[in-house]
Amino acid sequence: MTGVYLAQAGLLDLSLSFVAEVIAFLVMVGVLARWVYPRVMAAAESRQRQIADQLRAAERARQEAEERRAAADRELQEARGRAGEIIDGAGRTAEQLRGELRARAEEEARRIVESARREIEAERRKALDSVRGEVADLVVAATEKVVGEALDGQRHRRLIDEAIAQVGRSSPN
Repeated sequence: MTGVYLAQAGLLDLSLSFVAEVIAFLVMVGVLARWVYPRVMAAAESRQRQIADQLRAAERARQEAEERRAAADRELQEARGRAGEIIDGAGRTAEQLRGELRARAEEEARRIVESARREIEAERRKALDSVRGEVADLVVAATEKVVGEALDGQRHRRLIDEAIAQVGRSSPN
């Protein structure tokens, strides 16, 4: 009975509405491929370049801070060397002076190293915050373009938090 039904229904007959739907689908795919997809890709590539530039700037800032810390360490070594020379050339008074200079040098070194650490951490936080903000903006923009609707506050915040968590997991720290 099934064979008779198929023969009667015209298995190979194409209805006009089916042909119209196929044509409409192909036109929509063509429009999306021609005008929408290149813009979305260009925006994503632009954001990716911006993020890469910011990461390079953060790496340069980190390297500069490391160089400043290394200079502080060299200065500390020089200060210790000078203190050693003074110690070698002095007697009992030099013994007291040595203690004072060593304490000052260590305090200065501790202060310089701590300052360098704070600068490094501040630069790192600044770079991460900037990258997180850019990623959040990119995620929202891409989501709005893909979904085609504005997100409410709660969904928006959830997407941003997920993107930031993902960036945090993929960062080389």
